[in-house]
Amino acid sequence: MLLRLAYLGITNAFTLLRLLPGGDRDKDIEILSLRHQLAVMQRQLDGQQVRFEPVDRAWLAALLHPLPRPTLRRLQLLVKLDTVLKWHRDLIARRHAMASRPRRRGRPRTLRSIRALVLRLARENSSWGYRRVHGELLTLGIKVAPSTVWEILREAGIDPAPDRAASTWTDFLRSQAEALLAADFMETVTLAGARMYILAVIEHASRRVRILGVTAHPNAAWVGQAARNLVMDLEDASCKATYLIRDRDGKYPALFDAILADTGIKVVLSGIQVPRMNAIMERWVRTCRRELLDRTLVWNQRHLLHVLREYERFYNLHRPHQGIANVRPLKPLPEPITDPDQLARLKIHRHDRLGGVLHEYEHAA
Repeated sequence: MLLRLAYLGITNAFTLLRLLPGGDRDKDIEILSLRHQLAVMQRQLDGQQVRFEPVDRAWLAALLHPLPRPTLRRLQLLVKLDTVLKWHRDLIARRHAMASRPRRRGRPRTLRSIRALVLRLARENSSWGYRRVHGELLTLGIKVAPSTVWEILREAGIDPAPDRAASTWTDFLRSQAEALLAADFMETVTLAGARMYILAVIEHASRRVRILGVTAHPNAAWVGQAARNLVMDLEDASCKATYLIRDRDGKYPALFDAILADTGIKVVLSGIQVPRMNAIMERWVRTCRRELLDRTLVWNQRHLLHVLREYERFYNLHRPHQGIANVRPLKPLPEPITDPDQLARLKIHRHDRLGGVLHEYEHAA
């Protein structure tokens, strides 16, 4: 259409140049002859409607627009005056629509560097779902929507982790998180076949985890001393917890509950074979096994304690937690990066812990 409109404009410009040298008498004769030809055509059409192409409509509307309405009414045309005016309104509306149309439809595309980083995180950490990847991006100051991460992984053929529905008990624990602690024993086996017991405590509100110790013989004296260390640590951190959830494991002596009760912390026992009542602690145990113990060969008790201390620092200082909006227990998230140039030139450095078992990502200096 644009090409044809340009062609009509050029041909009519040459026609106008040809008419310039002519006198008024010659132009009047030509106008009268054209009017007579129009009258003959209208008689032959006998009321039939003449079809104009969009280009013809635009051209006639542009030519006749400068003329005043009384002059237009005196013109002899194949269409009505209102039709010409409608053509002109359509032409103006189409021009405004073209000018106001956005250059690109929908949201702007995700930068190639961010897409590459998302795929890198998923490739280097096979157990991470899209929400875990999204949390890692937030720790790097890169703010994108979780759905964007999901879309990038889907286009690359990487299936995201399924969402897990929360239960009523979980909602209750979340509402009372500031006052809740949770404890649990977990077991692992060294290369020599020795069975080791790990006692850990987690804060519901901040998800901060504390490794209270590792032993092959969790007797009453050892567990009691672990409780005393926990109480001193909570006082130093100004923690205001008033309840501690634990299961009915026989390794907890009465001394454990008594030491906590002296500091105002009441022990709440979970139901028999109801792990969901201590879901946050059970989830940490599962995470610790999947991210650490299942990928580490433990030599002895000393080595196990060293590995757990490293994981405790990683968990509290770097790892984002989905249950608390992907923040970290002891380190706030950085401000999102808003500079387009900085986002387009991301230089992310990977820091390995425990020989590459754990990965931490940060901006290169």
